Amino acid sequence: MKVSLLPKLNDGNLDASQMNSQRQLAISVSAIAEQMDRDVPLNLCLILDHSGSMSGRPLETVKKAAIRILDRLKPGDRLSIVVFDHRAKVLVPNQAIEDKERIKQQINRLAADGGTAIDEGLRLGIEELAKGKKEAISQAFLLTDGENEHGDNKRCLKFAQLATGYSLTLNTLGFGDNWNQDILEKIADAGGGTLSYIQQPEQAVDEFSRLFNRMQAVGLTNAYLIFSLMPKVRLAELKPIAQVSPDTIELPVQEEADGRYTIRLGDLMKDTERVVLLNLYLGQFPQGKQAIANLQVRYDDPAQNKTGLVTENITVNVNVLSAYQSDSNPEVQQHILALAKYRQTQLAEVKLQQGDRAGAATMLQTAAKTALQMGDVGAATVLQTSATRLQAGEELSESDRKKTRIVSKTVLQDE
Repeated sequence: MKVSLLPKLNDGNLDASQMNSQRQLAISVSAIAEQMDRDVPLNLCLILDHSGSMSGRPLETVKKAAIRILDRLKPGDRLSIVVFDHRAKVLVPNQAIEDKERIKQQINRLAADGGTAIDEGLRLGIEELAKGKKEAISQAFLLTDGENEHGDNKRCLKFAQLATGYSLTLNTLGFGDNWNQDILEKIADAGGGTLSYIQQPEQAVDEFSRLFNRMQAVGLTNAYLIFSLMPKVRLAELKPIAQVSPDTIELPVQEEADGRYTIRLGDLMKDTERVVLLNLYLGQFPQGKQAIANLQVRYDDPAQNKTGLVTENITVNVNVLSAYQSDSNPEVQQHILALAKYRQTQLAEVKLQQGDRAGAATMLQTAAKTALQMGDVGAATVLQTSATRLQAGEELSESDRKKTRIVSKTVLQDE
């Protein structure tokens, strides 16, 4: 398994007479399969809410989704299941898949009762997942339909950060309309995973299946983008780095003692690029081809049981011209629009929380126009519908708010 590392500037040319210029650098990173690669075992932990509010069809469809995933696991794969109400317990300890029927019986006996303690479920889930992480792709699917009423949201985030230290990936699934959008999104973002919205119970099987497909596509784990900037080049001060594909996430950056920067990417998939967008400011450069940055990726290869592998160094250059002509890259422009759509929607949410409905409606309309520019018609429809409702003096339902946030981050699955 190798790493594909491809940098592209939104404009590869620079004006030699300009004292300061701004450029966006899109960096695409993915795994490339090679013929000799062996299949890497999966190590999956399902962390499932079985509180009283999951009673009836919700819990039955989640059990069905869990059994469907179990059927797709191969010999050598590992599974653990943690369930929580106002307490948490290990339903299926981390184990290699051997007796599927016994595990199905344990899943089917699950009944709905009690309150919700997400943090305890997360803690036990991470413990179980960590037991089987050697030479495996390790991910958790955390599903809940409620607020963390018997727990502490700050603990959830600490556990999510702990999981990344163990090279574990956390995905979250919000079921119905009463879950806490902020906390589930923060867990998924910090855990290097993705947030899913199960609006109707019957969507549970498809959403679990979609996450499982993504997990199967992982080739390399624990990846970090490492980069250094040349003199006269600096990062923008406010929110300089974001992932824009497959989901949009603001990424924290760590400055190392040697002046280089590191960004955690997490798992690298074989068929889906992770695209990171850097916002750079460039000073004045002399004419000709000039280097502005160096890039590398550090990663683990579970198929080879190797850790801390590093790609070759790639240099990013600009062409500095005395008679400047733009060399615009439409692909990078799409990434810039994706980030704009996300940030415009976030601004709308802030305005809504402040009671500025007109301001929120205006920002959502702007985000809808940005989505249309991208060709993301599904997102444009959702964003414009929410804007129109606010303009008409209506309240946004929990479903409206959640769908609005999801389409700001990614392309809606059911569109």
